Amino acid sequence: MTKVAILGYGTVGSGVYEVLKKNKEVITNKLGNEIQVKYVLDLREFEGDPVQEVLVHDVDTIINDAEVAVICETMGGEHPAYEFTRRALESGKSVCTSNKELVEKHGPELIQIAKEHKCSYMFEASVGGGIPIIRPLRTSLAQEEILSITGILNGTTNYILTKMETEGLAFKDVLARAQEKGYAEKNPDADILGFDACRKIAILTSLAYGKKVNFEDITTEGITAITDVDFSYAKKMGATIKLFAKSIKKGDKYYALVAPFIVKPENPLYAVKGVFNAILVNCNMGGETMYYGKGAGKLATASAVVADVLDCSRHIGKHLDIKWENQKLEISPIDGAVRRFFVRVPLTDEKQIKDVFGEVEMYTNVADGECGFVTEEMTEAEYKDKAVQFGSILSMIRVD
Repeated sequence: MTKVAILGYGTVGSGVYEVLKKNKEVITNKLGNEIQVKYVLDLREFEGDPVQEVLVHDVDTIINDAEVAVICETMGGEHPAYEFTRRALESGKSVCTSNKELVEKHGPELIQIAKEHKCSYMFEASVGGGIPIIRPLRTSLAQEEILSITGILNGTTNYILTKMETEGLAFKDVLARAQEKGYAEKNPDADILGFDACRKIAILTSLAYGKKVNFEDITTEGITAITDVDFSYAKKMGATIKLFAKSIKKGDKYYALVAPFIVKPENPLYAVKGVFNAILVNCNMGGETMYYGKGAGKLATASAVVADVLDCSRHIGKHLDIKWENQKLEISPIDGAVRRFFVRVPLTDEKQIKDVFGEVEMYTNVADGECGFVTEEMTEAEYKDKAVQFGSILSMIRVD
């Protein structure tokens, strides 16, 4: 029997408790070993909830109990989750977490502490909720050189963009609906400004290349400037608009970006709708693989945490290694990245546009008083120079 504790009885923590209880027989049969929740840590009381029987309010009760082999950290945030996780690992207890902020900031350090104390620090649920992506990068794709990772990593923004496209609604109206349905927080900035996706692509890039990526080094743009007019242009192109989190390896340079992209149907991510997430990984030998599913939600995320618990239970007293050094991976300035750009400008003669941007694909009769065009491939720096030279840009969206 493996005895575990859960830190935090919020959305994910209560989900972990539910998965371990409801799927107890399934887990025991597959693992050949029973998983028992010995403690749940929370400051609150939960009268009438069965969790009350195992509820404790002092983390020392858990840290000092030698019977507890695995801890699920589902508190969120950096503190006190960092201190509790560090103490747990130093006491030889493996920790499984859904906490992307903690993983992004302290992942290499906590992995090293786990290694020194013959236990593991696992974080499958920190990126993509219920989508298995950390484990494939660590094991199934370990033999590959990762050329690029492109992900729809935030269900809130994907839901908003999907509704804007299919129902022709304005951004603020869809955001309000997302908040009503519980898909968006009361303060949605982390989602709509791209910061949530940025932390996740920082983690994935760190794992792909084995060195630490600081999310502050990643150029990040959200979806607040996307309008129904943009979707009218996209429809005319036979395309859609998605918030992509990208990292790309070009020779000895690494680029990373979070931004809206025009996406054509031939891209597998084109069909990812609503609150679903997906990650497309391109490797030098195996080519493209895609991972798709619910990127958030109580039970989907909890299921990923429990998967890590099972892995740790199979390897009590051993360290499940994850290559992620504290050495910083230098992210090259985005100005050197090459792509095409969709640009909207006030109604202008095509010749004037071509004089600045070269050959373009023109799109007219979409909105009054303006036109749009797609450039040929150029660097981000070249686009910026041409935009300044042209002088009257209404908006720009990158083209994948």
